[in-house]
Amino acid sequence: MRDRSDPTRWWQTMLAEELAHGRGFLLLPVFLGLGVILWFSATAAPPAWLSAMGPVLVALAIWTGRRGQGAGRTCLLVAGLVLSGFGLAHLESLRNATVILDQAVVTRLEGVVERREAVAGGRWRYTVHVLRTFEPVLSRPPERVALLWRAPHEPLASGTRIEGRVRLSPPSGPALPGLLDFGFTAYFEGTGAVGFFYGRPLILGVAEPPGGFLAGLHGALFDLRASIGQRIRDVVGGDAGAFAAAIVTDERRAISPATVEALRLAGLAHIVAISGLNMALAAGISFVGLRGALSLIPGFAERVPIKKIAALGALLLVTAYYLISGFGVSAERAYVMMVIMLASVLFDRPSISLHNVALAAVLILVLTPSAVLGASFQMSFAATVALVAGYEVWMRGGAWEDRGLLAGAHSFLGRLVLPLFGFAAGVLATSLIGMLSTTIFSLAHFHRLAAYGLAGNLAAMPLISIVVMPAGLVGMLLMPLGLDVPFLTLMGWALQGVIAIAETVAGWGGEVATGRPPAGFLPLASAGFLLLTLLRTRLRLLGLPLILAAVAMTIIPERASSPDLLVSEDGILVALLDGQAAATNRRRPSDFLYRQWQDALRIEQTSAPRLLSPPPDAAANRKAAPGIQRGSAQNKRIEQTEREPASTVTTTTDRQSQRAAAKVPLKAGEAETILQTLRRDAEKQPGRFVCLPSSGCLAITSQGATLITVEDNRLTGTACDRADLVIAPQARFDECRSGALLLSAQTLRRTGSLIVRFRDSRRVEDWRAEAAIMSHERPWSVHRSYDWRRRSFETDVPEPVRRLVSDSGG
Repeated sequence: MRDRSDPTRWWQTMLAEELAHGRGFLLLPVFLGLGVILWFSATAAPPAWLSAMGPVLVALAIWTGRRGQGAGRTCLLVAGLVLSGFGLAHLESLRNATVILDQAVVTRLEGVVERREAVAGGRWRYTVHVLRTFEPVLSRPPERVALLWRAPHEPLASGTRIEGRVRLSPPSGPALPGLLDFGFTAYFEGTGAVGFFYGRPLILGVAEPPGGFLAGLHGALFDLRASIGQRIRDVVGGDAGAFAAAIVTDERRAISPATVEALRLAGLAHIVAISGLNMALAAGISFVGLRGALSLIPGFAERVPIKKIAALGALLLVTAYYLISGFGVSAERAYVMMVIMLASVLFDRPSISLHNVALAAVLILVLTPSAVLGASFQMSFAATVALVAGYEVWMRGGAWEDRGLLAGAHSFLGRLVLPLFGFAAGVLATSLIGMLSTTIFSLAHFHRLAAYGLAGNLAAMPLISIVVMPAGLVGMLLMPLGLDVPFLTLMGWALQGVIAIAETVAGWGGEVATGRPPAGFLPLASAGFLLLTLLRTRLRLLGLPLILAAVAMTIIPERASSPDLLVSEDGILVALLDGQAAATNRRRPSDFLYRQWQDALRIEQTSAPRLLSPPPDAAANRKAAPGIQRGSAQNKRIEQTEREPASTVTTTTDRQSQRAAAKVPLKAGEAETILQTLRRDAEKQPGRFVCLPSSGCLAITSQGATLITVEDNRLTGTACDRADLVIAPQARFDECRSGALLLSAQTLRRTGSLIVRFRDSRRVEDWRAEAAIMSHERPWSVHRSYDWRRRSFETDVPEPVRRLVSDSGG
């Protein structure tokens, strides 16, 4: 019994017990990861000398510890680990140095195919190493791009040299401040732009992959991966074939969107990616199968350590699995985990322990520190930590036999029922622990929960564990001999059952939208979760109040800070909010973008704009405008300007602006008439957009402010005189002389998407805003400040917009 009469002594006793059981080592990846997160989250890179101080402080802590100075050693060690995390993040940033395209462009590109991935409908997505660009020449071209060939075709092999006209776009930024920045992900993946081919590209032959032997080996592995995936899809067919190929090769794009959505709603999306579950099943099946086969050889098991041979065989198999997985972050993390666990068997160490999980986390942080910010890393390690911690608690509590629960288990009925009961209990416990442990991170990243995810996992996991993975494993081993068809077919039948389960559970409509939690939710809940799972004494109970406090933060309403206006980073989509209702300026907003808005802000009702018919004189004026007729002299000059080698990036917005400028001027008073017409209808329905096709939209907010979105650039000047806020992506100037707030494409490119709060006022001076892009100093966002006309980086934002954002702390 612990003596609790002296609280100080009681705490010291528990801390000593934690340290005696090696719990201090478990905090090593925690503090390293904290340093990584702080470095990546800073608006400007911390000084390099701070990163260099990390190893120095760790060494000093070790030296201090030898002299018995425990408290000082702990402080130095924590500071050293955090600063070492700084250093790991800094080194990864320097190691990648990816050039990201600054604006969308249509150009001709010559490059070499590095890898390919199947997409639904017989199409293929290629990663291409860029050799050159022309018509126009890009002064700041990305080194590597991802291109979709939109027509069905025979796939190209790695090393194929191609040329074609392409449309390239930079990766999109956060849909809202605080959401996922695809530019950050693309930077560390090495992809500088995404796009598609116009028509069929020219095949110029075969070239040596840039990068030498290793690059060639890398390409050969990706070709093997694509061939295996295609073989599986040909044998199985349909969504089940695409699903099977995803489990084996991690090629997920070939699965139809409907099936992906059903799997997500049923809480089964984690099966698609090669993650800890897939790798653990592959390793476990091969380990148990090989060990069982070796034990059947008379006398062999007595002379040879078959457990170590089975572990070595499983290690070779998961290595092969990883090599054909596409080297994704989740596959890399799962592979490192399996290597450590199987190596523990080889060295007679416990394979399932939190120390192994911590060691795997440290290795991942050293190899790819940026992964710690991703939902995949956080959810995977949360589930693994919770499962291993639960296993250790169960083992400390004693076996079933010790509790008298298995009396009569040696009877015939006991031997028959016990394995089934144990399997069912294991599936239930694993699914429940995995679901609960990842809930925190699902709320933080996806803003919704699958209410029937537990039911979906309980129904599907037996098929995955008993049929899908064993059949897939045997099929892969027999594929070189051409004997894989029966096993791949069986795998496909089982996956059709998984898809049917997913569609059934998804049909229950149990998805719960939770909305974006407050900023402090994830740090507070994560701290509570780590205390609860990493510690073994009653100190772990300190995690419960932290988790409860984080949950309370999501329940307490934040009406005062609710957004009133959302603006996308390109200014194309705008939404006025009133609680959980939204009014948009587009009848069919981008599903990719608007879905993120709906999830983050719990938008339940959307009002489409009211469309008006254009005035007859305006329609006739546009029809007669010589500057937009096909083959006109002005249009030819525009096309020639787009093809000049001296130009760098000519975006769609730029071309629209040029063509708008080439139109004939509006008749006297026509712009005023258009805006007055829109205003008359908008005043009848405040809070809803009224739009005139090809001209723009107007809305009157509940505060009485006038908001105009401009499509025809000729209306921008008049809109500035008649509105409080003008959103004009094609505007050729950045400020309104009238004092109205203007958001142009150039401004929005530097701020990213915006959240605006009117604060019950129609005066722009009283408004506050949050910008998605807080700094252009970080390497994954510097491309947003590049001006291709001046060939320089311009970070200035118009003063009215800067004041609007900075006054809100953004």
